[in-house]
Amino acid sequence: MPRGALSAAALAAALSIVLTACSSSSGPASGTGAAAAKGLVVGVTSDPDTLFPWKATQFQAVNVLQNLYGTLTEFDKDLNVVPGLAESWETAKDGKTLTLKLRQGVTFADGSAFDSKDVKHSLDKIMDEATAAVARASLSSVKSVETPDASTVVLNLTGPDAALPANLATVNMAMLSSDDNEEKLNTTPNGTGPFTLGKRVAAQSITLTRNDKYWGSEKPKVATVEFRVIPDESSIVAAMQSGNVQIAVFNDPLVARTAEGGGTITVAETPQLSYHVLQLNARRGDLQDVNVRLAVQCAIDRKQVLDTAALGEGEVTGPITATAFRSDPDKRPCPTRDLAKAAEYLGKAGKSGGVTIKTIVSQGEYATSVNEAQNLKAQLAEAKINLELEVLESGAFVDRWVAADFDAAVALNGGRPDPDGSYGRYFTSDGNLNKVAGYSSPELDRLFAEGKATTDQAARKAIYDKVAAQLEDNAAWIWLFSGYTYTATTAGVSGFVPMANGSLQYLRTTSAG
Repeated sequence: MPRGALSAAALAAALSIVLTACSSSSGPASGTGAAAAKGLVVGVTSDPDTLFPWKATQFQAVNVLQNLYGTLTEFDKDLNVVPGLAESWETAKDGKTLTLKLRQGVTFADGSAFDSKDVKHSLDKIMDEATAAVARASLSSVKSVETPDASTVVLNLTGPDAALPANLATVNMAMLSSDDNEEKLNTTPNGTGPFTLGKRVAAQSITLTRNDKYWGSEKPKVATVEFRVIPDESSIVAAMQSGNVQIAVFNDPLVARTAEGGGTITVAETPQLSYHVLQLNARRGDLQDVNVRLAVQCAIDRKQVLDTAALGEGEVTGPITATAFRSDPDKRPCPTRDLAKAAEYLGKAGKSGGVTIKTIVSQGEYATSVNEAQNLKAQLAEAKINLELEVLESGAFVDRWVAADFDAAVALNGGRPDPDGSYGRYFTSDGNLNKVAGYSSPELDRLFAEGKATTDQAARKAIYDKVAAQLEDNAAWIWLFSGYTYTATTAGVSGFVPMANGSLQYLRTTSAG
């Protein structure tokens, strides 16, 4: 959240946590050395809202869970798809089967063996609509899962799916034991990842313990990783300066500059695939009229939002941020702000007197949200569009967001290397997050199907350009900008690799000195 946005109660809580940190057993305030010897402390602004990986959408939850669970494939530091729990895979010539060979000797945190039965159980459950898994649409091409033996899994597909290997790499596709269920895992995670759950203190901290049986060639470098909840990024900087937090990832560039200015903290800047967006629910109220949505689009100066909320650190973006498929933000209705055009669209909708759009905003999940919302409100007011803002703590925001209980939402959504993984679940008519997206069309259904059906990169780029045009021309959402994350570390911390998808998976290679 932006500086100054905390209530008095929240600020008191933040200061209390920092003071507690300064006197805790994790290390003395005089320096990081003793603290680092016992483990690594990561400063975060909120508590994970779930520990069940198939339903995790909150950034903090994803960051914790990707260190507890394993996936069939993974991304390397450059976002290439590489082996994970599947040491290899092969696609049939006709594209209708994907055969995965599993690693042998892998165990879950509870000591039980991982094998093909667990993979079939996991994929079948993710595909089951009753599970409400957020990645269900990513398996839409999978007809059935077969297990010829304990180390082989065959996915029978409706047709070629070029996006599937990348889609299997997200923690929402985590492999779970066939003996586990959601209720159990929300309190006792049981994964194959580099760490296991140690201790959790609600709203204060969650501590992970090194998994000495982890299958990776490199075992985690630190004995523990504690995610310590400090609700304000500026207070995290204070905790780092006092030696009680060793690493944090900031969203607010002003906080990052402050941290680096002290001389004891190093900050690395990483461009992100995630995107800041004003989500519009095209199934509610005045937003059902495309002309109202286009009026919103034309009334916004995206560069002004970027400059105001993020000090200009980032770039205006179209829908698709993946490097190989990036959208051209100039190819949209009103690439620059046009209030006359906005008024024209409102007139076409019969709303020349203006409209009111109830808009939810998260305070706590990322730092620039409230500043973005306030700038959008001020800009849109000049076009007789009133954003009626409702600021919510991150858990309440996620609940409302998942339920699509909003007219509009100021959001930061994670980006992925493949556009299907980013948007197939949102903007296809049977996508499991289409309710949240609030928009779909037969044309988008056709384009997303085509995008998966070919492996030709140039052909896929052309298809996803058409997807972007459909989304922009219908103002499904209002894409604003992509920014940076700022990874701050204290002296002695090494080996952490920031990633463009925001992943903290390289905590497993991080040393604390």
